[in-house]
Amino acid sequence: MTTTERIAEPTTESITESITESITEPVTEPLTGERADLLETLAKHRHFLRFTTRDLTDEQAGLRTTVSELCLGGLIKHTAAAERSWTDFIVNGPSAMGDFTAMTEADWTRRADEFKMLPGETLAGVLDDYAEVARRTEELIAALPDLGAAHPLPKAPWFEADTEWSARRVLMHVIAETAQHAGHADIIRESLDGAKSMG
Repeated sequence: MTTTERIAEPTTESITESITESITEPVTEPLTGERADLLETLAKHRHFLRFTTRDLTDEQAGLRTTVSELCLGGLIKHTAAAERSWTDFIVNGPSAMGDFTAMTEADWTRRADEFKMLPGETLAGVLDDYAEVARRTEELIAALPDLGAAHPLPKAPWFEADTEWSARRVLMHVIAETAQHAGHADIIRESLDGAKSMG
């Protein structure tokens, strides 16, 4: 290689293009190893979160049963929205999530609505949406060329500046958040009618 030749550095655009091309190709081989372990762990915590809504009416799914603002339907809505947003980040980088430091009052109101069952929403619809989000995540992770591919985090008060997260790190974050909300949901359900996920 001469001194005038250079190896092209991968750009956000080239990474995004590579990911987009990969996820359009069907994956026929069963997953093994790290990807299988990560997706199995996420699926387990999704199950526990969904399980807290068993046999509930739409009205019950929207009830606040503790001093918290949270309800079961709203928790699942928020968890689905968060997982969808993070998988968009894996593909498109920080532009998929926007600049949280520039959010308006209307933006924050819309975000707060993620945690509520709004008029016209049903528990079945919320669960169906969550199932679709899960399917998309599993297809993306199965087809992703490299779990180590990283993007800068979006601007937000809760993120350290100039930090990058890989697809692997994002998936671990989604697992942790899902597990946390499954625990929240278990308390809300037990406060509603005494039902427990375990025990």
